[in-house]
Amino acid sequence: MNKVKIYLEMIKFQHSIFALPFAYLGAFLAEMKFPGLKTLFWITLAMVGARSFAMAANRLIDLEIDRRNPRTAERALPKGLLSVSNVIIFSLVSLGGFLLAVYNLAPICRFLWPFAVIPFILYPYTKRFTWLSHFVLGICLGLAPVGAWVAVTNTLSAEPFIIGAAVLLWVAGFDIFYALQDRDFDLKEKLYSIPARFGIHASLLLTRFFHLISIFLFLWAGVRLNLGFFYFAGVFIAGSLLAYENSLIKPNDLSRLNMAFFTMNGLISVLVFFFAAAEVMFGRGKVV
Repeated sequence: MNKVKIYLEMIKFQHSIFALPFAYLGAFLAEMKFPGLKTLFWITLAMVGARSFAMAANRLIDLEIDRRNPRTAERALPKGLLSVSNVIIFSLVSLGGFLLAVYNLAPICRFLWPFAVIPFILYPYTKRFTWLSHFVLGICLGLAPVGAWVAVTNTLSAEPFIIGAAVLLWVAGFDIFYALQDRDFDLKEKLYSIPARFGIHASLLLTRFFHLISIFLFLWAGVRLNLGFFYFAGVFIAGSLLAYENSLIKPNDLSRLNMAFFTMNGLISVLVFFFAAAEVMFGRGKVV
């Protein structure tokens, strides 16, 4: 049981709450109805498998960096609580779960799944050569509503990509927050991030801008989908929480960083989904 806890901590399983609601968002909005328990089950397995694979791959690729970083040196792999072979096996099992789910969803998913996996592998390397790494992480999570939409409809359309772009910028913004705590280490190790490249003050301004555009994109998606009160109320609340989140972090005070990163972002993703689901089930999006 203790080993299971170590694996779950390694992949930060509790942070799945960031991505899962956006996958469900895409699934509900795809046909403006409840997608069915079977479909939701396979989407959930795909998301958990994909995220677990991505996190395990990240830990493997960044092992030497994590060993040198005081903040990450106590993680399971650098500390020796898990071996490299343990994590490789875990990553392959996770990828297998993802592929099992993919082959039980819409047929088009069987051809498109590599486009979801490639960013997972690319992301850990990007910090070694570009400060655009935050956006690659954004792509990883931004594909969640796109993938779920495709899994339900078996087609591609513009709306899920607008929602995905909104998620991309939301994630890129909070990843910049997260990178603030490693700024000195990144500079020392010659790693790339927006805080290391542009400084704390500029990073906070950029995050506010990305989050503003993110809310605009959520609104645009709602207009294109002809959604109503519940959805837009959810986006308004999410925007208010994002504004509050940004107010928590000051250039000279990063003490509330964990509250902004973990608590607020988890709450925002859940709220956006529940209000969108309410719109689909009870509002203008309901299929009669």
